[in-house]
Amino acid sequence: MENSELELFRDNVRRFFAENVEPHYEQWEKAGRVPPEFYLQMAEQGLLCVDLPEEYGGIGAPFEFSVAVLEECARMGFMSLASNLSVHSDIATPYILHLGSEEQKQKYLPRMARGECIGAIGMTEPGAGSDLQGIKTSAMPDGEDHYLINGSKTFITNGQNSGVVVLATKTDPKLGARGTTLFTVESSLEGFARGRNLDKVGQYAADTSEMFFDNVRVHRNEILGRAGGGFGHLVDELPRERLVLGAMAVAHAQGAMEKTIEYVTQRKAFGSPIASFQNTRFELAKIKTEIEVHRAFVEKCAHLYSQKKLDVATAAMVKLATSEMEGRVTDACLQLFGGYGYMTEYPISRYWADARIQRIYGGTSEIMKEVIGRSLVGRG
Repeated sequence: MENSELELFRDNVRRFFAENVEPHYEQWEKAGRVPPEFYLQMAEQGLLCVDLPEEYGGIGAPFEFSVAVLEECARMGFMSLASNLSVHSDIATPYILHLGSEEQKQKYLPRMARGECIGAIGMTEPGAGSDLQGIKTSAMPDGEDHYLINGSKTFITNGQNSGVVVLATKTDPKLGARGTTLFTVESSLEGFARGRNLDKVGQYAADTSEMFFDNVRVHRNEILGRAGGGFGHLVDELPRERLVLGAMAVAHAQGAMEKTIEYVTQRKAFGSPIASFQNTRFELAKIKTEIEVHRAFVEKCAHLYSQKKLDVATAAMVKLATSEMEGRVTDACLQLFGGYGYMTEYPISRYWADARIQRIYGGTSEIMKEVIGRSLVGRG
């Protein structure tokens, strides 16, 4: 598709968010979740699972169109919603599309595209964060055709709203990474329980929960990909996750800069607009340069992804670089607001708080450095 089509799509996304998110976002933040029915609204506008093939209910658009939804959401400061949408449309859905049997695809993907079944990823556990090889949730055979799942997960985005969870389990603890298996698990199954909606520093409306599995019985047809191949599948799918987080980081930093420019051109100190001071102009110049440099890297990685050439190390680089930049930019922007930046009534405070998790979820900055380093010199 032409760039003009992508820009027209962006305009429609902005308009939709301005009309349907902005008036309600503060209420959603206070409630700690986005209403499930809003996903139905998004689906009606073709804004869920945008690059999902038409045969499974998507509109079959290029990857860049799906990313554009997240970018505009993040730029406008609706980072909770952006996180929810990224997990649903750009992480959980591709897992099922790329790894699922035809039966699984037909069972879940059309409902996910319609917003009737919200997706989540069940990886992190109380004792295993970035170290996915350390998970304890088990899936043990129960007869010839079923498994019993036991364990718990935490920090699960879409935890309260989810209808299906892509769940990482251990089917053979003795085999380490090779004993990891993914399942598609419906939240309506007996033995599945949601914990409380967790209190967070930011991204309040991104419902983030604990999940508990007490003898949850699933058919072997719910294995996603190969039995025992879960860790390899995770490695294969992580580049897209880290790329979209990078795109969100750049767009979020862009939105923070736009809010700051608006403020410093209106706010006065010592009788002059703050923007007239050299320090302000220099800070904005640094911010703008950081954003554009990292935007170029994201665009390069998006091009690589579209050609199926985005490797694990490069995806780690883009996630590391952009999330660290996002933290620097939102902090610098808040500083330019002075004391008002620390007040929750000013949106820059939310940009700053919402940015902090980006250096943690999807793989911490420290893990990203380890991944990159190992690609250069091995394990040492």
